[in-house]
Amino acid sequence: MDSVRLDKWLWAARFFKTRALAKKAIEGGKVHYNGTRAKTSKSVELGALIRVPQGWDLMEVEVLALSDQRRGAPEARELYRETAESVARREREAEARRLTNQAMQHPPRRPDKKQRREIHRFQRQQDEE
Repeated sequence: MDSVRLDKWLWAARFFKTRALAKKAIEGGKVHYNGTRAKTSKSVELGALIRVPQGWDLMEVEVLALSDQRRGAPEARELYRETAESVARREREAEARRLTNQAMQHPPRRPDKKQRREIHRFQRQQDEE
């Protein structure tokens, strides 16, 4: 295979469920090809670095193979390799999110009617100031 469009490759590598979602992410500036924003019709080359958002994380992958056909997940993972810096950054950010969630104090139950009135009264006072 000589060349594949960026949106097709992202779809085939299973970063997005549909090509339309891949196209939307590319046009929105979320996907970077070799450090710069790219168009959906950009031809993907072997060895290129692509940054792709994945939920809370940002993956940076190196293109190892080209494909315009969507296959199973094990075959899709053979199309790319995540860089070591990307793996370390994702693990570091996941740990930070985990610690932040542990530190948050969640109320044991929902506020009752009296507590809601107090919350609304407090919010009105803050708005007036």
